[in-house]
This record gives sequence, C-alpha cells and structure tokens, in this order.
Amino acid sequence: MLEILQEVVDWGAPVILPIIIAIFALILGAGFRKAFTSGLTVGIGFIGLNLITGLLGDTLGEAAQTMVRRFGLSLTTLDIGWPAASAISYGTILGISAIPIGVGINIALLLFGLTKTLNIDIWNFWHAAFIGGLIFGASNSFALAAFSMVAYQTMLYFLGDLSAPTLKKYYNFPNITFPHGTSAPGYLVALPLNWIFDRIPGFNKLKANPETIQQRFGIFGETSVMGLIIGLVVGALAGYDVGGVLNLGVQTAAIMILLPKMVSVLMEGLTPVSDAANKFIKKRFPGRELYIGMDAALAVGDQAVLASSLLMIPITLLLAIVLPGNETLPFGDFSTIPFAVCLMVPLFKGNIVRSVVGGSIYMTTILYITSWIAPLVTQMAENAQFDIGGASSITSLIEGGLWPTLIFVLGARYLPWVISGVILIISLGGLYYLNKVRATKSSLNTK
Repeated sequence: MLEILQEVVDWGAPVILPIIIAIFALILGAGFRKAFTSGLTVGIGFIGLNLITGLLGDTLGEAAQTMVRRFGLSLTTLDIGWPAASAISYGTILGISAIPIGVGINIALLLFGLTKTLNIDIWNFWHAAFIGGLIFGASNSFALAAFSMVAYQTMLYFLGDLSAPTLKKYYNFPNITFPHGTSAPGYLVALPLNWIFDRIPGFNKLKANPETIQQRFGIFGETSVMGLIIGLVVGALAGYDVGGVLNLGVQTAAIMILLPKMVSVLMEGLTPVSDAANKFIKKRFPGRELYIGMDAALAVGDQAVLASSLLMIPITLLLAIVLPGNETLPFGDFSTIPFAVCLMVPLFKGNIVRSVVGGSIYMTTILYITSWIAPLVTQMAENAQFDIGGASSITSLIEGGLWPTLIFVLGARYLPWVISGVILIISLGGLYYLNKVRATKSSLNTK
C-alpha cells in the first residue's frame, strides 16, 4: 500500500492536486464537466506558479550566489531548497506514512467538529514527513516520530482555523485557509511583532501598503517598477555588466506582474469547488462553516507579499553574511521566502515596511535554527539514500529553520514524548475553543 502511495506522490503536486480537486468537486455535486475543468485549471495555475517562482530562484537567487562569490565569503552548509527537502522527506516508509496520518487526523477532527478545515493539499503533508524524519534522526524512535507527526499536523489545523478570518478579510478568498507547514508558523510570529510595532512611536504611524506607495511615489510606486528597481540594485551588487543588470531588472519586474496572474488562474479553478463546498455544507450541516485547506501558493501573488519577499532576498543574504555563528548559505529556498511571510503580511495589513522588518527578524531566527539542524537534515538525506552531490552538510533554509522544527527536535532530544504531547494537547485545546466555545458564544450573541 505504501509503495503505491509513494508512486502516486512521485507524480508531484501539479498532477496530484488537480486529481484530488476534481474528485472532491464530484463528491460535492459540482458535475463532471465543472469538476474536470476546475481540477485541470488548478493544475495549469500550479505549473504557472512553479515556473514563476522558479524564475525567482534562478534570477535573484543566482545573483545572490554571485554576490557571495564576489565578496569571497565562505558558508559551509548548503541550502538545498524545498524540492529536494520534500523528496528526502517522502523517501522513507516513515515519510510516506505522513499522508494517511494527516488524512486520518483531518477526518477525525471534522467528525468531532473540532476543525473547520478540510485539507485537500495532500502533497504538502511532506512538511509533517520532514518533521518525522528529523525526530527519528534525533531519537531513533519510529513511534515517537509518528506521534510527533500527529501533534504537528494537529497544530497546523489549529493554525489554519485560527488564521482563516484574517486571511479572508485581507485576501478576500472565499473560505480558504492555509494549514501549510511553511506559511502557518509565520502567523504566530507576526502576532507579537505586530503588537510591538503598534507601540513604537512614529513607526506605528507609517503607512506603506502598495496603494499608499503608488500614490506617494507615482511611477516609482508601480508594482512593475518596484520589481525593476529591486532587480537593478541586486544585479549591480552582484557585479553584473550593464546587460546583466538590465536583464535582471526586467525579469524581476516580470515576476511582480506574472505571479499574481498565475494566482488568478488557480483561483479560477478553485472558485467553483469552493461554491459547491459551501452549498454542500449549508444543505447537510446548517449553520456550520467549512474552510478548504490549500497550498499557500494562492497568497504569494499579493503585491505586498511579493514586494516584501523580493526585498527579503538580498536582506537574507546579508544576514547570512553578518550573523555570527551562522553556517547556512541561502540559495535553494530563496523562492520560498514569499511562502514564509504570506501569513505575516495580512496581520501587518499589507504594510511593506512592517513586513520587511518582521520578516528580517523572523529570518534571523530561521538562519540560526537552520544551521543548528543541518546535521539531522544531512542524516535524513542519507537514510533516504538521497544524493547530496558531495556536499558535507545540507539543510533547507525555510523548512529547517521554522520554530516548530526547533521545538519538536529539542523535545525529541531532551523531553521525548512530553513536548510533542504538550503541543498536541494545546492544539486540541485551541481547536476546541475556536470551534466549540467561541462558536457557541458567537451564536448566542447573534440571537
């Protein structure tokens, strides 16, 4: 069974996601034609997103690498990026078991009314597989690793339910949330940061959302021009010739324009499914709301997310250079930076300055955690028989550096079972409060 599941996973998200969405739409009564075209449209949009985010890594990421070589810097741990990290994560029986575990947890939570999130983003269960692999490497316990994946995925459903109202208000998505391992943790980071920013005199009055910037700076505030400027600056710092600098500027401007259009294609495919899901729930479960759990790729086309992320690429490289004790050379996950900040930006209400400052603070912790976790990632790659190309130490910049990774691995090393158990209990308690206690209070207030 697991071998068949492994083969299906190897098809990749652009194939798996459309199939799941089409099946889901059929179950909801959308009809064959609408279900088929919705799934296919989502697949097309997903491929488009991958092409554009790949361009982001190939252009700005390569320029960042050139800057490193130009200034003669030496960082010993290579950031392999999420595609390699996902392949490593799914490369063992433990890793592939994250999918049935995740589906089982979701069904159980939905049946007991403890979550509103129906997660159809099966491919991204690799985040739980990544955690499980690290826990196994730290503890050599299959049972602890599997239990930690249960706790981790329950935590993501809690974060999905918690963040959904904020995401709906900012992105105007119809009942869609992101129980996404790369993005959801940023929401909890942004909560205290936004509270602090609100209390800094002067800083708390600064308005810097894309609309305000366009009004204040005219043509220089246009999305495409902002991308052009960022590309020109990075190209100049990388020491490119005039042609190279101009090419990087235009390519960065293209990313700023094309990525939102790919998100629009994705949303075109998802909207009929979302409508069918809402009708299905209202008919069979009156008064109950349902969120569709999706890949956070839907959010990365937002102008504030994009502008903040493009600025974060050279900032991340600079942080890697100047932070004492950092060993990670950022590269493979440059294109993943938008995913790390896309749930922070809504809390900052699209304020690019807050997003960049908050993202820089977040990235500082990510670099340190990533450097510390690198031996376990390298060991996990060896266990999965993954070719690391002769590198002595590898890591995944974003996924390996998130705060849940730190907490789960520290727990496995020093308080096995306890920390994972505490996270599971807190997550279940949070879900119970959101969907039972608060929901009951809200219904009483509306009567």
